Amino acid sequence: MGRLIPDVDDVIIYDAPWMDAWGKLSQDAARELALIAEMTERRFDAAMIFTSFRQSPLPAAYLCYLAGIPLRLGATFDGAGSLLTTRLKRPESLVHEVERGLDLVAAVGLTGAPDDPHDLRLRVPNEAREEAQKLLSQSGATGRPLVVVHPGCSMPARTYPWEQYADVVAGLVMWLGATVALTGAESERELVGRILARLKALLPASELAHVEPLAGRMSFPALCALIEQADLTITNNTGPMHFAAAVKTPVVALFALTNPPEQWGPWRVAHRLLNHEVACHPCYSRICPYSHECLRLVTPEMVVDAASELLNEAKGDAA
Repeated sequence: MGRLIPDVDDVIIYDAPWMDAWGKLSQDAARELALIAEMTERRFDAAMIFTSFRQSPLPAAYLCYLAGIPLRLGATFDGAGSLLTTRLKRPESLVHEVERGLDLVAAVGLTGAPDDPHDLRLRVPNEAREEAQKLLSQSGATGRPLVVVHPGCSMPARTYPWEQYADVVAGLVMWLGATVALTGAESERELVGRILARLKALLPASELAHVEPLAGRMSFPALCALIEQADLTITNNTGPMHFAAAVKTPVVALFALTNPPEQWGPWRVAHRLLNHEVACHPCYSRICPYSHECLRLVTPEMVVDAASELLNEAKGDAA
C-alpha cells in the first residue's frame, strides 16, 4: 500500500516480529540485522514511528537507534529512555487513529497536504484502473450499481459469517440490481468459493452472472482501482474499509465491537457502521470466545438496506 501513497518515495518490506499476531515467524536475528544494515546504509535523517494506541513504538525505535537514525519520533506512555528523541504523550481519551497520526507529526512541526491536511490520500495508477476494468468486462456491470464485497479479514473475531455474506450478495443482486465483485487475497479464494457455491442455490443462473469472483486474481493496486470505480464497498473492519475511505467510495462496514468504532471507523467518507451492541466490547480479541453476536445478529437484510440507503444518497448528491 505504501507505494500508492503520494508522499512515499520508497518502501522497505520487513516482517516485524511484534506485528506477528499469530506467532508464525521463526526466531531469526539475521532478519533484524539485515534491516538495521539497510537503514544504516541509507543514512536516514529521521524516523517517525506510527503505532496504534495499543502498540508500543519502542521495538521499532530500538532498530532505528541501532541504525544510527538521529531523530526518532513516537507516541508512548512507556519509559522510552533515549530510544525516542521526541516522545509524544497523548491524552487517554479516544481519538480516531488518523488524528493520532496527525498529532504525532505535528509534534515536529509537520502538517498534512495543504489542500486538505486531514484527508486520506491514495494514488491509483492508470494501469491499475485498466486491469480492474478488464476483469469486470465480462460481468455485465454497465448500467448497474457496482458493489465490491470483501468478505475476508485476518482476524476471525472481526469477520462477518460467510453464509450471511452470501445472503447479502444475493440481496444486492436481486433487490438492488447490482453487479457484485467478490474480492480477496489468494489465501481467501476458498472463502469466496464457499460464498459462490451458496449463491448457486440462491440465484438463478442469469443473476449469478452478475457476481464476479476476483479473489487472488488481481494486484493490490487493481483492488484499489476497483474500489475507486465502485459505487459502494461492503466489508469488515479491515484494509478495504480504509481504502474505500481514501478513494471516497461509500462503505458499509460490518464493524465488530472488538475495537472502538470511533477510533477505527471509516474516515471522512459516507458510510454505515453495522453491529449489534454487546456487553463485552471492546474486547480486542482475535477470536470471539462467545457466539459472535456483535456481528452475527446483524441480518443480511439490514446490510442490504444500508447499501440501498448509501446508493440512493449518492444518486441524490450526483443529481
